Amino acid sequence: MGGMTRRERPVLVYDGDCGFCTSSVRFLERRVPVDAEIVAFQFADLAALGTTAERAGREVLWVDRAGRVSGGADAVGRLLTAAGGPWRVPGVAMRVPPLSWAARAVYRLVAINRHRMPGGTAACRLPADRRPGG
Repeated sequence: MGGMTRRERPVLVYDGDCGFCTSSVRFLERRVPVDAEIVAFQFADLAALGTTAERAGREVLWVDRAGRVSGGADAVGRLLTAAGGPWRVPGVAMRVPPLSWAARAVYRLVAINRHRMPGGTAACRLPADRRPGG
């Protein structure tokens, strides 16, 4: 999948069927001053973004201005880096080994258990193609 289309703003893609994911994104919107389009994958043109529903249902995605797609902990790190200011330091740090290894492990642990997290629902646990609206 290409996805290397120049865009005005980066895009954060998340799972809108997952209550924990939606709560996390709302927290980011209130606390992290990043200039990005934030969209649930269920309402995004995923092909134009260079990704698939399967990937977007599995991990948060960051599509930068150049169209490069990053997922999971790397996506969160790139979002924080793009926010600048005090957010830049943890954003860069979590993308460099050995912190990147820890960030990926923590992200995977949270993603696997997101249905158990605050705001999580049974829909968070289902495969993307079996979720309501999927």
